[in-house]
Amino acid sequence: MVPKDYSGFIESLEGGLPAEYWPDALKSLWYDAKGNWEISHDLAQDIHDDLGSWIHAYLHRKEGDNFNAAYWYAKANKPFPTITLKDEFKEIVDRILSA
Repeated sequence: MVPKDYSGFIESLEGGLPAEYWPDALKSLWYDAKGNWEISHDLAQDIHDDLGSWIHAYLHRKEGDNFNAAYWYAKANKPFPTITLKDEFKEIVDRILSA
């Protein structure tokens, strides 16, 4: 089952893998939260829409590559954020779960 809210998503991190039927965007963030940036990035770069670009931007911002992040924020039609990474992560998860 896809988590109903952010708290449910956080609880899902106790499991070994995200559910296969989850959207790739949610899987990407799940792997990021579990500390696996590479899988998260691989999933994000295969999502060819604004949401995928946003996740891609967030991941590059997280790794400290602000130049690359700025490119992906522009592709996502989003300004470079001034909020914390933690707040942005929650914002993206909430967006996915509300779709």
